[in-house]
Amino acid sequence: MNFSINNLTEWDNVVKKIIPEIKYPILLLKGNLGAGKTTFSQFLMKELGSKDEISSPTYSIVNEYDTPKGKVFHFDLYRLKSVEEAYDFGIEEYLDNCYLSIIEWPEIYMDELEGYDYHKISINNTESGREIEFN
Repeated sequence: MNFSINNLTEWDNVVKKIIPEIKYPILLLKGNLGAGKTTFSQFLMKELGSKDEISSPTYSIVNEYDTPKGKVFHFDLYRLKSVEEAYDFGIEEYLDNCYLSIIEWPEIYMDELEGYDYHKISINNTESGREIEFN
């Protein structure tokens, strides 16, 4: 699925179309700094019924949110220098015990995801807005 958006309010429509397609408990978010990964997550969590305040997990590495369907863990692996750091904070335990894990900057952990089913969203800035690809 591909989407083009030109303003903030259009994220809501993207999220409403993506949610019914989520079949796996891991959602990888790829995109440059400022592309909208956390903004997408905010709209997603709102649509999933979370009442929590959604923020970037850049410094905490992982944020936990409650939804009617269960726990959602939101990771930002940007600052990790090695995959061992992911193991040190117990990423596997999180991935195995939630409704959904959203992982921003998943590149350092990609080899470890072999054997897991996941979705990937790529968000790219354009001159007029953003291009989003969900698969």
